[in-house]
Amino acid sequence: MKKLFIAFWRRNLAFSELAIVSNLEYRFNFFIDAFVQPLITVGIELLMWFAIFEAANAAQIGGFGRESYLAYGVWAPFLGRIAVSWMYESMMVEEVASGSINVILTRPISFYEYYLSQLMGYKIATTFISMIAPLAVSLIFDLPIHYSRLPIAIGLVFYYLFLVHTLSFVISTFAFYMTRVRSLTLVKNLTLWLLAGELVPIDLMPPAIAKFLLLSPFPAGVYTPVAYITGRVGSELVLQSFISVTISTIIAIAIGAWLWRKGLQSYTGTGA
Repeated sequence: MKKLFIAFWRRNLAFSELAIVSNLEYRFNFFIDAFVQPLITVGIELLMWFAIFEAANAAQIGGFGRESYLAYGVWAPFLGRIAVSWMYESMMVEEVASGSINVILTRPISFYEYYLSQLMGYKIATTFISMIAPLAVSLIFDLPIHYSRLPIAIGLVFYYLFLVHTLSFVISTFAFYMTRVRSLTLVKNLTLWLLAGELVPIDLMPPAIAKFLLLSPFPAGVYTPVAYITGRVGSELVLQSFISVTISTIIAIAIGAWLWRKGLQSYTGTGA
């Protein structure tokens, strides 16, 4: 058992390092993706919330003051960028659609594991660099951030990333059955963007919708961790999010495994 665990760890660590090295080959693109884009997004969010409060001419909106929304606007885009996998999802879809999964099928590693390791390696590398922007802005504007809660909040987002990757895996299996699967990637990412609360804080939505969304796993990608570090919610919602993500991931894995098995049988049968 110990040898299997060591082999598993070394294998996945190697693929994580591969993802980091591959992206660092294009240093300018990596710098833009990890630092410049988050900084620009933070600037846009700050201007938006300044304008909203100026137009509303109110001290509070939905029970929270301007600083609370500025904190949300700073950290939501940062955590939201962690909780997406469009780049690796596109690669997974292309692998299946083009038939180049043959290379992976002949190796002692699963398709799911191969891309999960790379995704996590890339996200860890970019997170450390991207975090400079929200931390700097939070300190400059003295925003109400509970910095001691950051480790749990970021841990929740990375845990949610397992669900996001599993959904990407499910979508990639559709390439066995249909063409132009990439359109589903766009639909999925836009849906998660809305349901996660990155566009609008969930507590500003109608109560019935907000209650329904908070029971789902999707706020774990943005709203729950941001609301937790800004003091809008307590640890109860964080625990609920961990549970919801766990259940949803198990269900998604079961669906993905079934679709993959059926699709692979058709793939090997036709030799496509």
